[in-house]
Amino acid sequence: MALAAVVFDFDGVLADSEPVHLHVFQVVLAQIGVTLSDEEYYAQYLGYSDRDAFSHVLRDRGVSIGEAQLETLLDTKKRLFPQVIGDHALYPGAADCIARVAAAVPVAIASGALRHEIELILDRSGLRARFPIIVAAGETPRSKPAPDPYARAFELLREGGAIAASARPADVVAIEDSEWGLQSARGAGLRTIGVLTSYTADRLPSAEMVRPSIADVTVADLEALVAGGAPA
Repeated sequence: MALAAVVFDFDGVLADSEPVHLHVFQVVLAQIGVTLSDEEYYAQYLGYSDRDAFSHVLRDRGVSIGEAQLETLLDTKKRLFPQVIGDHALYPGAADCIARVAAAVPVAIASGALRHEIELILDRSGLRARFPIIVAAGETPRSKPAPDPYARAFELLREGGAIAASARPADVVAIEDSEWGLQSARGAGLRTIGVLTSYTADRLPSAEMVRPSIADVTVADLEALVAGGAPA
């Protein structure tokens, strides 16, 4: 078995943007009288799409809103995020990791973030061209932790000829920062690396390998994982 491709999560893996998402969630929820602590976000809601995050927070608070009001919350967050993100960009070492991995195999992104959020940061970082394949929030029937985003990324890699028609999901590695994302990747049959930017290793039980950050992920790690001889 040989490494065929790598699929990156975005927020918390490539982009240091989770604190920004949290802040914007807090601002938007406060407009309807709902509070969300940092601890609650990281314990329960990180990794969900915006729609699912709002829905779960409100459900857990016993707050019922209609679809129109939910759409207003989503639109408000969508409008505020580019303003708040400012020059917030990729993690140190992320661009170098992308370059060395993309020099070896095709790469893609499967994320719970909205496409315009992903493209905004990639454009500012000069890396948009590296990722012809992006699967973003709302582009699959279900979001993470369901397998749909990673299954779709794999399908697009194969349909577009980036990887061989004979390639299997187990020939592809997903890099994630949350257990929700790791479960999504594992459900789609991909191999998994967890980076410890959002959680400690004990909070990522579905990771087959862990590394401190994206800067520490090497092509040798990826190849070893697919080959079945990856170090812990």
